[in-house]
Amino acid sequence: MGEGIQIREMTLEDVDGVYNVETKAFNNPWKREAFVNEIKNNQFATYFVAVDDDYIVGYCGVWLILDESHITNIAVLPNYRGYKIGETLLKKAMLFAKIGRAIRMSLEVRVSNEIAQNLYRKLGFQEGGIRRNYYSDNLEDAIVMWVNL
Repeated sequence: MGEGIQIREMTLEDVDGVYNVETKAFNNPWKREAFVNEIKNNQFATYFVAVDDDYIVGYCGVWLILDESHITNIAVLPNYRGYKIGETLLKKAMLFAKIGRAIRMSLEVRVSNEIAQNLYRKLGFQEGGIRRNYYSDNLEDAIVMWVNL
């Protein structure tokens, strides 16, 4: 991971930076307002940001509902990939969920996204099923992956 990268909880002031990462990472990005809503109104949501000298280079969102947790999104700016920032963010979310008494974590990943699938497997996630036509931009299927915490 890069020298000056810090991981911390996301605040409302971070929304523009997170939205910048989102639009560069995904073909069908969430709207800026979705992140505002997650931070302000979703009591189950916590987001973490990876920051390089006050510049947001990645983020990860997790929902914690009773003893279940779910990764909503995880993304890193293209020029910051390959430095284990995504792995560090996901480990932080997993630890947060575990401390919050979650016993399982789930996520969806595109069937074509082998790099992400490899990371998830490395951290203990296993395939649990397929959500057909999950992604609205191209109707690609999603693999549902789970890990026991």
